[in-house]
Amino acid sequence: MKNIRCKNYQIHINNWIELTSFLHHEDPSSVFIIVDENTEKYCLHLVLEHLDIPVQVIRIPSGEQNKNLTTCQHIWTNLMRYGADRHSLVINLGGGVIGDLGGFCAATYMRGIRFIQVPTTLLSQADASVGGKLGIDLMGFKNMVGLIQDPAAVFIFTEFLSTLPVDQVKSGYAELLKHGLIADKDAWKKLTEHTDVKILDFEQLIFESLNIKKKVTEQDPNEKGLRKILNFGHTIGHAVESYWMDSRTPLLHGEAVAIGMVSEAFLSYRIGKISESELFDIRKSIIKLYGHHPKFVKHSDEIIGLMKADKKNQKGEFRFSLLESVGQACYDITVDKEAVEESFMFYKERME
Repeated sequence: MKNIRCKNYQIHINNWIELTSFLHHEDPSSVFIIVDENTEKYCLHLVLEHLDIPVQVIRIPSGEQNKNLTTCQHIWTNLMRYGADRHSLVINLGGGVIGDLGGFCAATYMRGIRFIQVPTTLLSQADASVGGKLGIDLMGFKNMVGLIQDPAAVFIFTEFLSTLPVDQVKSGYAELLKHGLIADKDAWKKLTEHTDVKILDFEQLIFESLNIKKKVTEQDPNEKGLRKILNFGHTIGHAVESYWMDSRTPLLHGEAVAIGMVSEAFLSYRIGKISESELFDIRKSIIKLYGHHPKFVKHSDEIIGLMKADKKNQKGEFRFSLLESVGQACYDITVDKEAVEESFMFYKERME
């Protein structure tokens, strides 16, 4: 069991007793658990075994395509229907979609009620559980409506990871790799040595990754400066993910970010920040884990069009968070369209 103390809340890792104790201490007027069909099947019973208070379950459909206002309305309506008041508490039991959307609904219902995050995927455990970012997608653009609001607490249980298919675990692993690339060279090196992501010491890896993100977010809670480095790989990654979201072959978030990290590593090299050997090491390490999929960036004009909605942009210019070196990042770097197109060409090149 491990514990991380953030400024306004605590993160508890593998501590069921603390979850029960927390709920008794908070003494909410009512408790609601938000689940999707997957967490209802594989995770809900584990949580209910450790609760001795009545709860009301609110079910939503899984998937990024449901992270929208329609689903929010469903949650708000059920909160009202079952009598949620300003002293109620929401438990978000799920991956990044439920954490983002459920937190957003709680933070806006009656101008804000308490909520806790119980993330069930590696992606949500190692990344989204720190920093308080909440939100939903709008018109196909990721996280266009939202706010920053800390949860009352976060409870991480790595046993949930055993219920996930390997592609979901690898999707979350991309965020661990990102944290290493932007802030901890030794962590990056250690993470790239692993080839089987299903047999790792996830408690320790998650603990280390969360501490990296905690250090960054506490210095810049509202993303005015340093916190932007956490977007490395996401400017291109989000656009690629959005483009394929409604297709027959949608990408998982981490798969899209993997493409984004290779492409944005190229941009870091192009502006003279990282060396050629570092660039090719990053490319080789990421493609070894995620495979090489040039088809996902073949529609470069459309993907670049989606990038125009990125929240870091200013005055119509693309602003990137890039690598200063392996283990260190910079932000607010202006990059033109031609350079982005070159980064896609670099990603599409065959590896020797």
